[in-house]
Amino acid sequence: MNLLPADEQDQRLIRHVHPPDWRPPQPPACYDLIVIGAGTAGLVVAAGAAGLDIGLKIALVEKKLLGGDCLNFGCVPSKCLIRSSRAIANLQKAIAYGIDVQGVVKADFGAVMARMRRIRADISHHDSVQRLTALGVDVFLGAATFTSNHSVRVEAQTLNFKKAVIATGARAYIPPIEGLADAGFLTNETVFSLTTLPTSLAIIGGGPIGCELAQALQRLGTQVTLLHNQGQLLSKEDPEAAAIVQQALARDGVVIITAAKLERVTLTETGKCITYQTASGRKTLTVAEIFVGAGRSPNVSGMGLEAIGIDYDARQGIRVNDYLQTSLANIYAAGDVSSNWQFTHAADAAARIVIKNMFFSPWGLGRQRLRDLIMPRVTYTDPEIAQVGMEEASANQDNIAYQTITIPLTNVDRAITDGETEGFLKLLYKANSDQIIGATIVASHAGEMISEITTAIVGKVGLGQLSTVIHPYPTQAEAIKKAADAYRRTRLTPRSRRLLTWLSKLS
Repeated sequence: MNLLPADEQDQRLIRHVHPPDWRPPQPPACYDLIVIGAGTAGLVVAAGAAGLDIGLKIALVEKKLLGGDCLNFGCVPSKCLIRSSRAIANLQKAIAYGIDVQGVVKADFGAVMARMRRIRADISHHDSVQRLTALGVDVFLGAATFTSNHSVRVEAQTLNFKKAVIATGARAYIPPIEGLADAGFLTNETVFSLTTLPTSLAIIGGGPIGCELAQALQRLGTQVTLLHNQGQLLSKEDPEAAAIVQQALARDGVVIITAAKLERVTLTETGKCITYQTASGRKTLTVAEIFVGAGRSPNVSGMGLEAIGIDYDARQGIRVNDYLQTSLANIYAAGDVSSNWQFTHAADAAARIVIKNMFFSPWGLGRQRLRDLIMPRVTYTDPEIAQVGMEEASANQDNIAYQTITIPLTNVDRAITDGETEGFLKLLYKANSDQIIGATIVASHAGEMISEITTAIVGKVGLGQLSTVIHPYPTQAEAIKKAADAYRRTRLTPRSRRLLTWLSKLS
């Protein structure tokens, strides 16, 4: 395996996650567990099962890089890029805080990417072959193909198993656009190999990946055009929240084209020419590079799933039941290959369900269900969008009677002092109850704030009790306290006020 630019940091990463001199171990007659795929789900299953220290024989198979997308092509490198882009954005608006930055503020893109590669390599030991083997896991580097419901072939070796977990993840979905392949494009697996900044970039797809990268690269100096096939970016988010982020990207200089249907890409002397349709007619756009961020496709091919009868769909992934079993009861699937929640933390949570259900639920007793998870998500733009539980659209669809409380950040003192008043907290709670059923937060660090709401939903802590929790002043998380206090005020009906008036006279 090779990464570009193949500098010292990339080589250090490779030594951890796909050492070129690795020699596979001699397998036993039968493994208790084989895990195929060493992304987050696979690593958590393999390391978690080994960490039980109950004598399980475990094998982990990976054909590319241990750590999967999160370490190598996703969470870690993208957040490094986003952090650098936030730094330059803060410098550029420093005058608003009374700080006069002398000279032109510009990014050294080579240094930004070198920092990313160093941090990625620093973190990689957590996902390394060496760490897994130290835990007692047999690591095999190569492609796995099922030869039966109790055996797989990896290179020239056959590994027998009692139970297996498929955790092969997903890859970028490439839309069928005429000429795109011939012109060439970037995906999350190649964009972090850049060492020079493209002068211009078209991003196909206005979901979280597209929006995060668009803002980051625009701030670092690329002229970004974002093409999205829906009427608004971040189509799955609360419309008010998505609108704030869309405005923020536009203010940063990103050219946003919505409701765009891409027809073809042509390689010309001046760059890559994209022809697209909007309501106003056919138009063209010429850029230096194209990034495809139009969704994900599960990695289901080449494993022999058909031969052993595992049910899957090429776009939706491996079909599993609520306990994460495939159509073969001894084979489970977890992570992006089988889930609509394509987040690292979702893969981690699913892996823990798999361990519990495989080894600690005899006769099916006490099994955990995927549907019971309360799953937060974050889009790491500036400001961020964090969401957990139900949104208004899903509550309406399920005919759930609810009420909302919205706290604008303009009402939160710390947001005012920080100059970060663009955003809000919206809480949904059941009508005639204080039970929280969902929340959306738009704030610079919304991802750091959403866990309190997630904890309240999981722990069934209602707004009444949440209002008794003391929040440090001043913090932006005080918006949560304000929302809980606003709920308490709704309980002050004319009848309760009369009662309080009577009690005050007796006190």
